[in-house]
Amino acid sequence: MIPALILFAVTYVLMLVFSKYRPYIAIASGIIFIASGMLPFSEIISSIDFNVILMIAGTMGLVSLFTESKMPALLADLVMEKVPNVKWAAVALALFAGIISAFVDNVATVLMVAPIALAICKKLEVNPVSFIIAIAVSSNLQGAATLIGDTTAIMLGSALDMSFLEFFWYQGKPSIFFAVELGAVLSALILLVIFRKETKSVEKAQERTKVTDLVPSFLLIAALVLLIVVSFIPEKPAETNGLICCALLVIGLIYTFIRKKSFSAVIEPLKEIDFTTIGILFGLFLMIGGISAQGVIDAAAGLLASVGGGNVFVLYTILVWGSVLISAFIDNIPYVATMIPVVAGLASVLEIDPTPLYFGLLSGATLGGNCTPIGASANITGIGILRKEGYEVKNKDFFKIGIPFTLAAIIPAYIYVWLVYGI
Repeated sequence: MIPALILFAVTYVLMLVFSKYRPYIAIASGIIFIASGMLPFSEIISSIDFNVILMIAGTMGLVSLFTESKMPALLADLVMEKVPNVKWAAVALALFAGIISAFVDNVATVLMVAPIALAICKKLEVNPVSFIIAIAVSSNLQGAATLIGDTTAIMLGSALDMSFLEFFWYQGKPSIFFAVELGAVLSALILLVIFRKETKSVEKAQERTKVTDLVPSFLLIAALVLLIVVSFIPEKPAETNGLICCALLVIGLIYTFIRKKSFSAVIEPLKEIDFTTIGILFGLFLMIGGISAQGVIDAAAGLLASVGGGNVFVLYTILVWGSVLISAFIDNIPYVATMIPVVAGLASVLEIDPTPLYFGLLSGATLGGNCTPIGASANITGIGILRKEGYEVKNKDFFKIGIPFTLAAIIPAYIYVWLVYGI
């Protein structure tokens, strides 16, 4: 277990220090985990989240067609007509991304909203780095708001046998949705402070952009609707979301070929798929699979549980903030999967209602990924989009938004859950 933990820690330090080489570092570390036997060959495939990989690839291709149709430019014009300055444009986009992310996977949300932000920044001649980071962290925040917003929410809903509506009202009390929205309000205020110097006025376009083709927009809307609909289907294949996005991309490519009668028109959207981002995720999945196989995640979960002793409030506090810290560096899905039975066991031994512990686990694990640029798939995706546009995201660029945003979101949720369910 110790060698796996050391390799994992060294890899993350190297990825933070040498941001330009993250995909190579992540993949190299994954290979070392495999070659050393710390990640058994039998567990390689199960360690990789192919649903995320397929969803990124499919949605990136769809977004390329969407951008080429000039629809993001039109949406940018519409946003710019409603906001007075750059500050409000950034906050409005972050809130918009959060609303979508309450019903659709965070990565897909970033891929859908980012082109609008890039179009606005291009028109205003401002740097899009902070815009995209704000969109990514806002997407991560809202993932815990509903049963279908994030994989961790689905897992918790399954463990508690919660319905979609019980994320709004549970045990006769306001549920986790309102805890997340309290955090969303405060974090929006934080974004206003962060963007306070962006007071450049937004000039209204004399003429709105003309959209050249509506089909890519319909395909992207279809992806949004289908991702919501299938979230209600029980026991579906794990790769369902990714297959939907890829299938719609294939339809888009066939349509493009028929419309333009050119193979190059089909190849161009495929070139826009960010294989660097996919490479980082592949490496991270292998690393996380390795430390999981070596018992590191189980040990971390056990340590968190034991430190709280018999004091429920202390245990709740450790769960929330320990989950924030752990999820800042590792994928929250295996962590939450491990901690759910731990929480159930603790509640049984202490003879207490496990609800505050479960909700604290969900909120902490979901929001912790916003602390670092590699703490969540949505963050990695957003940074990948910026890199393809020629922008380098430094760690300080991410930290100045991610850390205060996380604290603003988690503190009210932490207080709310305990006041409503803990006392």
